[in-house]
Amino acid sequence: MTTKQITKRSIERPLEQAELPGAMLTTTAARIMAVLRISTGFVFLWAFLDKTFGFGFATPAERAWVNGGSPTKGFLSSVEVGPLQGFFHSIAGTWWANTLFMVGLAAIGVALIAGVGLRIAAGSGALMMVFMWLAEFPLDRFTASGEPAGSTNPLIDYHIVYAIVLVALAAAYAGHTWGLGRLWAKLPFVQKNRWLI
Repeated sequence: MTTKQITKRSIERPLEQAELPGAMLTTTAARIMAVLRISTGFVFLWAFLDKTFGFGFATPAERAWVNGGSPTKGFLSSVEVGPLQGFFHSIAGTWWANTLFMVGLAAIGVALIAGVGLRIAAGSGALMMVFMWLAEFPLDRFTASGEPAGSTNPLIDYHIVYAIVLVALAAAYAGHTWGLGRLWAKLPFVQKNRWLI
């Protein structure tokens, strides 16, 4: 093989690979996905910590979960739009809704920051975001009392964007960079149950 042929082949190979799915994730892109993963994980984990201990950001200390406050009551009892309004009111503040919500926030946050179990984190996080989207129901321009609902976009809001981000992180194996994803994927029980990746 001549030098000209070797050079031509080395130029063609990256172009061929560039068209393959997954071949475009450069080192820089993988690092950006890792930063996005850790940042998104911190959003979930911070929500858990603030609602648990009442650091005074979204939750004052007197309404903290550890002080007998309810992490779901305020949000769900104030739902004034959408076809599931009655359902959300009925579960607002129940022990099981509080527990599921808080365990979900913590588990999704830890999984994202650690870079493990991203498929489960993406599925459960996306489901949580869809339920929160339904609770705010941006399709309705007016509340049940006729007041403006304050929706700025009838379809895509931050809940949907977070859901898409979670799925993208899992699909891109974002836990492999600056996370424990590679080690996690090599564990025997994960090898046998690929949905745990």
